[in-house]
Amino acid sequence: MDGLINFNKPVGITSAKALYRVRSITGVRKSGHAGTLDPTASGVLVLCLGRATKLVEALMDQPKVYRATARLDVTNAAFDTEREFIPVAVETPPTREVVEAAARRFVGAIQQVPPAFSAVKVSGRPAYKLAAKGKAPELRPRTVQVYWLHVHNFAWPELDFEMCCGRGTYVRALIRDWGTALGTGGCLTSLTRSSIGRLALDEAVTFADLERDPLERLLSPLEQAKAWLAERPISIPPRP
Repeated sequence: MDGLINFNKPVGITSAKALYRVRSITGVRKSGHAGTLDPTASGVLVLCLGRATKLVEALMDQPKVYRATARLDVTNAAFDTEREFIPVAVETPPTREVVEAAARRFVGAIQQVPPAFSAVKVSGRPAYKLAAKGKAPELRPRTVQVYWLHVHNFAWPELDFEMCCGRGTYVRALIRDWGTALGTGGCLTSLTRSSIGRLALDEAVTFADLERDPLERLLSPLEQAKAWLAERPISIPPRP
């Protein structure tokens, strides 16, 4: 069986465990996923079955859309809800206009340092394993692409936004840097991946769908996926 599954990963499970469970349901052992989601994140996780595993790299190059919420009055080492929040004193909270103005600094090709608690490899080891032992590595900045960044709502200290970005972009790091630009803290509180390229969340399947329906009905055919990925230039989803 060759093709793609547009899967809706729920909160509370790693991308790897989601893939293992799908393998047990479908019986297709040769499979992989394109673009990891943290356990606290939900949304589109593209699963590649059979010969479609050769498309993983091309899929990871597709633009991704995320909907996220954050708090600007706290921080921690991972910039998310996995660790206890540390309050950040902010004498004068920013207005929405100031928050939106600061957001414009993070659109385009930007330099971003990945969080220490990330899967970035340092001498062959994931950075998060070193950070968990109190040996947080100093990671180098790298160029990532943010196509657009839109604030849906801001009511201090809560921020609700949506963004479209390219490969290797950390939403947690963007929130950290956004907070630094504002003179505040910054921690991710929720994250949903709305799409990867043409694969959108409103068409994604669940474990229940996979257990109930024939796999053929849920699979995007390999040749169709190849044709879509070959299109140039890459289509960027419109800003809200």
